[in-house]
Amino acid sequence: MTAPVYIVALLVAFAATRAYAVDIGYLAPPGVAANEFPSPQRPVARIVSPRRAAEERRDALDEAGQIARILELKPGMTVGDIGAGDGYHTVRLSRLVGPAGSVIAQDVTRDYLIELAKRTELLKLTNVQFALGEPHDPRLPASSLDAAILVHMYHEIAQPYAFLYNLAPALKQGARVGIVDLELPTSKHGTPIALLRCELTAVGYREIATYQLAGDGGYLAVFSPPEVAARKSPRDIAACGNPAGAR
Repeated sequence: MTAPVYIVALLVAFAATRAYAVDIGYLAPPGVAANEFPSPQRPVARIVSPRRAAEERRDALDEAGQIARILELKPGMTVGDIGAGDGYHTVRLSRLVGPAGSVIAQDVTRDYLIELAKRTELLKLTNVQFALGEPHDPRLPASSLDAAILVHMYHEIAQPYAFLYNLAPALKQGARVGIVDLELPTSKHGTPIALLRCELTAVGYREIATYQLAGDGGYLAVFSPPEVAARKSPRDIAACGNPAGAR
């Protein structure tokens, strides 16, 4: 490729990236500020990659299918892929919910969402919205979700109590939240199930059931969101201790 052609290609790519970036932002006003909530009393893992493992391996274990069946995801639903990363679940959820449904791909890293927007365009997926979030607030519209999934990312949420509290208004009545993680310390990119239960219960979520996924997929813990009338004041939320397994 000659220099002028190379420069033109770069300019075209840059313009396309800018166009995607313009369309990606917050979908809702700010929720409750982070400083209203306690900080987690355990390590928070660093965000290191938009991808957990090769998609072929995840497909071989039927990761997306297991989650969909357990959460009873169906065509026509609106599902939030929280911490969407490179969009492994966004792409599969888009096909599952169909043209009458939608997927809201949410992430705190704008570059991940820009790349995911390019991917969904190439795949001609027209039912995906993109939502930029903050470490303490997913910034999602009220009563917009029939279900939300948080897959191998809960341990990376810097302000879990604030994040969970601000996520709750986006969940419709009867919605379910599915959290997938490994039984590992948070510093090693997992969340011990006892710690997960403690943190979600502290915000008012109620555990429905926990399932073991195939292979090394970890567990899937299913919760229902707190009832509106029973929501705690942020300052009444007590942080869970740091058990040995969370270090």
